[in-house]
Amino acid sequence: MEPEFIINKTGNGKLVHLCYEPGPSSCIMEITPSTIRTFLYVFIGSTLSVLTISGNLLVITSIVYFKQLHTPTNYLILSLAMADLLLGALVLQFNLALSVQSCLYFGDLVCKMRRSFDISLVMASIMNLCCISIDRYYAVCQPLSYRTKMNGRVVLIMILVSWTASALSGFGIIFVGLKNTVCEGRCFIFHIPNSNVFGSVVSFYLPVIIMLCIYLKIFIVAQRQARSIHNTTCRSTKSGAAVSKMEKKATKTLATVMGVFLFCWMPFFLYLSFHSVSDYSIPPHVFEAFTWLGWSNSMLNPFVYAFFYRWFRAALRIIISGKIFSGNFRNSKLL
Repeated sequence: MEPEFIINKTGNGKLVHLCYEPGPSSCIMEITPSTIRTFLYVFIGSTLSVLTISGNLLVITSIVYFKQLHTPTNYLILSLAMADLLLGALVLQFNLALSVQSCLYFGDLVCKMRRSFDISLVMASIMNLCCISIDRYYAVCQPLSYRTKMNGRVVLIMILVSWTASALSGFGIIFVGLKNTVCEGRCFIFHIPNSNVFGSVVSFYLPVIIMLCIYLKIFIVAQRQARSIHNTTCRSTKSGAAVSKMEKKATKTLATVMGVFLFCWMPFFLYLSFHSVSDYSIPPHVFEAFTWLGWSNSMLNPFVYAFFYRWFRAALRIIISGKIFSGNFRNSKLL
């Protein structure tokens, strides 16, 4: 049972609940209605977190188990799924507890650890998305040199760099001694220091610009290749329909990839960048909603990057049916 201290701070008869004994450093306790707490626990906890964990776990199991999926491209998807899985298992669960429970008494170190894991795993997810876009660039734009430029060794280096840079960015908070709380008793999940503006440029805007440029180049090259194939083969109606279908599929895939990513994270980082400019007039609950929307990208990534692949649907049928427990299907042909 949490300690609860109540004072008449406003002078007009209104009681204020504090996390600690009355003092200048004690945080004000937010009283959240029980119905809202129940909704947060049931909906966010059992839906977003469970779907994030289960979806990415299926991706990891598929790539690790089936030998046909041991390719450089799928290793990047595996790294992305691992980052999203850890985010769903660690960050979402811990931040859910902080969202519904106003006062926590774990100390500043635990708050820093929470923030470090949050930043590290979100950045790892974003950087893995960048690596996947680079892999797709060489696959579409330079197919003849793809196997030499994107081999296992190169992909391993990309994964190590992504995770190392993400860990240094996230856990650097502990080593540089940044204080994560502004009063005693709360972690302030959504507290926004001015330094986060620079961090958002490095962790979001720059990767977005890189990915947009890469995918735009891929789209242009894919259209050029489709027209070239159409001109060098035949000009029949059937061929034209096939080319049109190819272009539409490429457009749909790229629009889905970038659309979901931008839809989830753009509101969060726009708020982060312009919150101080707006004289802090935007309610903090809006920022909380934007934060959960951004985290939901880790739930959607398995659908965008894996569920669209035929090999994943085939692997999913084998895994869900339980066949992998009754026989050896590692060498199954999924494509």
